[in-house]
Amino acid sequence: MIKTSESASDGDKPQESSILADVDSLWSELQGLGHDYLQLATLETRQAGESLVAMLVAGIMIAVLLVGAWLGILAAAVLALVGQGMMAGSAILLAVALNLLLVLFLTVVCRRKSRFLQWSALLRSLKPVPEKQRNPNKAAA
Repeated sequence: MIKTSESASDGDKPQESSILADVDSLWSELQGLGHDYLQLATLETRQAGESLVAMLVAGIMIAVLLVGAWLGILAAAVLALVGQGMMAGSAILLAVALNLLLVLFLTVVCRRKSRFLQWSALLRSLKPVPEKQRNPNKAAA
């Protein structure tokens, strides 16, 4: 009978080692998967950074080109006014005044839109509700 118990305990060892091998294999796969996800996140972050830099450079170039185009339009308008008989100084002052009016209008638009940058509804929803509003019966008592 001793041999029977020894053979039973010998039968348990392969199962335990098999389970440990499976756990070790699973742990190795999880580490590999985590490494793969981290590497993918790194590559996508680098790609996003390069794209952002390219977009910023393109945006700056667009802004410079638009400023040049705007100055060309103003110069053409001033020359047209001079061609119509207006004095050059007056035509330039008129162009500057129209530019300043446009700046004033755009400033008002920016100020009105700036209130939407504060996430007021989100901040209001994150504030704790006062005890009186949570339990109206308790406040009345």
